[in-house]
Amino acid sequence: MWIPSKLTKPARLHNAILRPRLLESLDQAPFYRLVLFRSPAGYGKTTMAAQWLNEHPHTGWFNIDESDNDTFRFANYFLQSINKATNSACLKTQAMAERRQFACLATLFSELFGELTDYHEQTYLVLDDYHVITNDDIHEGMRFFLKHMPDNLTLVVTSRTQPPLGTANLRVRDLLIEVDNQLLAFDQEETERFFHKRIAEDVESTVLNSLREQVEGWPSALQLIALHAQQTPNNLAESALSMANFNRGHLWDYLAEEVFDQLDHEIQQFLLQCSVLDMFNAELVTDLTGRSDSLALLESLNRFGLFLNTLEGADNWYRFHNLFAEFLRHQRYSQIPQQRSELHTCAAKAWLKQNRPQQALVHALKSENEDLTIEILTNHGWDMFHHGELKLLEDSIASLSKDKLFSAPRLTLLRAWLAQSQHRYNDVGELIAESEAEMHQRDLVLDDALQGEFNALRAQVAINQSKPEDALVLSEQALGQLPSTTYRSRIVATSVVGEVHHCLGNLSRALPMMQQTEKMARQYHVYHQALWALLQQSEILVAQGYVQSAFELLDQAYKLVKEQHLQQVPLHEFLLRLRAQILWCWNRLDEAEECAHKSLEVLAPFDETKSLHAYSMLAKIAVTRGELDKAARYLDLCNSLMKRSVYHIDWKANADFANLLFWQAKGETDNIADWLKQAERPEGACNHFQQLQWRNIARASLTVNNLEQAQEVLAMLKEGCEEHHLVTDRNRNLVLEAVLSKMQGQREKALNHLKEALILTNSTGMIGNFLCDANEICDLLQELVDTKQLSELELHRAQQLLREMTSKERTRSVHFDENFVEKLLNLPNIPELIRTSPLTQREWQVLGLIYAGYSNEQIASELDVASTTIKTHIRNLYQKLNIANRQQAIETAENLLKLMGF
Repeated sequence: MWIPSKLTKPARLHNAILRPRLLESLDQAPFYRLVLFRSPAGYGKTTMAAQWLNEHPHTGWFNIDESDNDTFRFANYFLQSINKATNSACLKTQAMAERRQFACLATLFSELFGELTDYHEQTYLVLDDYHVITNDDIHEGMRFFLKHMPDNLTLVVTSRTQPPLGTANLRVRDLLIEVDNQLLAFDQEETERFFHKRIAEDVESTVLNSLREQVEGWPSALQLIALHAQQTPNNLAESALSMANFNRGHLWDYLAEEVFDQLDHEIQQFLLQCSVLDMFNAELVTDLTGRSDSLALLESLNRFGLFLNTLEGADNWYRFHNLFAEFLRHQRYSQIPQQRSELHTCAAKAWLKQNRPQQALVHALKSENEDLTIEILTNHGWDMFHHGELKLLEDSIASLSKDKLFSAPRLTLLRAWLAQSQHRYNDVGELIAESEAEMHQRDLVLDDALQGEFNALRAQVAINQSKPEDALVLSEQALGQLPSTTYRSRIVATSVVGEVHHCLGNLSRALPMMQQTEKMARQYHVYHQALWALLQQSEILVAQGYVQSAFELLDQAYKLVKEQHLQQVPLHEFLLRLRAQILWCWNRLDEAEECAHKSLEVLAPFDETKSLHAYSMLAKIAVTRGELDKAARYLDLCNSLMKRSVYHIDWKANADFANLLFWQAKGETDNIADWLKQAERPEGACNHFQQLQWRNIARASLTVNNLEQAQEVLAMLKEGCEEHHLVTDRNRNLVLEAVLSKMQGQREKALNHLKEALILTNSTGMIGNFLCDANEICDLLQELVDTKQLSELELHRAQQLLREMTSKERTRSVHFDENFVEKLLNLPNIPELIRTSPLTQREWQVLGLIYAGYSNEQIASELDVASTTIKTHIRNLYQKLNIANRQQAIETAENLLKLMGF
């Protein structure tokens, strides 16, 4: 799919002159990050860059055109140019780009820099004609590249305009060499050498200097004058006179009058025809024009030096000088507009013979030839889909009339998959429905294979819309219709079957289906689907109580992510999320927090609404640690996101769980009661997310003392766990059942529930839910330990839980929030110094963190302020409390806690 000539620098023209003045100014280029050749068209930016780097062995060259505004295409060509320059030092990153396994250029370049760590040769990377780039994402990515690239790389950019690459900052830091039109303009000595090489006659220096001054040393204009003089010998002085009123706005008129009109009609037509191509070789031009002498014509034109740039390589590829290409397009539009469709049709067919369907499709669109567009889409559309040419495909399909589109069912399927692949899930169903109606109107009947592909996609839509029963019917229909060779749709359908059984609680059926999906996806290299299947298997194993096995399966998923460069795809966030959830349940909070932050990094380039899970996890971790101020900040983000978007019950239930834990820790029962009134009630409790939401309802009911509702919900949850073998959810629910029994005065029953929960925890390792209800079950655990009712394993677990529940770290910030301080200051026996010289809320927070054993730097990080600010707060609270050091501060905090009954 890639065009090799886009990665080759122009061959050095036989009549180019050396320019030592400029070459000397570039001697220090290895010590700079960016060399910028910036000037209007025709100043020889590309020629100068090619001349300078002609002998340098480690040079990558990327000839940019407008189609490279697609981030995927830009990334691929850019990385291929780097590999060409570095002897293939970054093949893994290139593979990652080719598979579209990156979220943005910054993440891709981070991988690149890591891969280039062991490469130390001085290397130049040329981006030729960067001014055609208008994609802000590419500009942002290149700014990141310039900021972080290795010292042995130098980026070289040619551009007609000032590129938005942070050049002002680079200039201030002396990291930029700028070669502008004033430097590129010929001086007198260069002008004389230029003409002496091209014109046989002796020309007076005064005439040449006059020419140079009139065109301000503009190389292309001087080239035009020299060409004119070659065609009209002994007449250079007249050329000088004819240029007296020359200005850049009249360049096309000059080109027409003094160059184009001097050519015979046959050559003019040949040039106009070739102008539909951005680059070409003899074979391409022969197919376009029908001329057998195309190669000879190209070579004769190349001798002029102005018309063509020869690209390096064995294939004899050319492209017009940008200035002349613009002129030729202008001439073609004005002289032969009636040939537009025919020329683009011929160009499309010529590119197809070169096996370049992407280029062919571009010309087919311009030709407005619907039959040709359909032919290319039918024969090459799916390959282009897998290579990431999504926008071009969508534009091409959108250009078709209804009759043409809906007479080609596979194109309507491709249209729907384009929407699905870009996560426009709501559009997919509408597109399928429209296709069905239109095809029915045209009496089109799909064969079983194609009907199976549509059903596989419909099944995916149904599961996205939380309609598992519909998804199961459609996916099973698809599997019965699809031939064995239609592997992608079979993988999708098999995956959907597994996901449906997972949602319906049929875990023993879901697991083998996901294992089969993974096997098929690996076999056919559909690695996104393989990763999805692994993550689904892990969730199923967690639900079945095999948490350690689930965690180990996530390690396999990590390996797949690394091997196939999937670090920046959204599924990586799902992996990190599952890992964080298990780690939180195991009370490995630091590791869980690290996973949650990595999730946010993966999701950074995407819509912020996708970050709800990560913020919910961070809020839960903060509450578990007692960091209620931090938890409040995360929950504000969560609640804001939930107001802005519609979420699946799984997402909402996790966020609500974090809110409930926070309100429970703060004693805000009114908020819990309000939530309970409007909480969504799932239809059943056959899977982990329905169980979580009903458990939230049970927790809220207990908090507001609605024991009857709590008992009813917990009984229903128990029935669901037993029916669907949801071991881990049963483990979690038993803790709440113990709390309920204690509140009902049934202490023995509460102890039995807690004993059963501890037995299950021996296999699941789940202790997070015990800690959520530490205040309610701590005494029950202690009684189990004291009365020796536990076996050795359960005793060990209970003692571990008691240590966690009574640790200083778990209570470090709870006791210094606003409610605590308000109650403290109202105590009758509060020290007078505290009452008369009260601390600010921030100073109370600092005191609590000192009590928890935090250093100044850790406090600053915790509160997101500078270390100097923390020092100021500490100095103020020392003065107010009349203490001299950190130890006295800790003792003061302990005394205040004792006053409050802790």
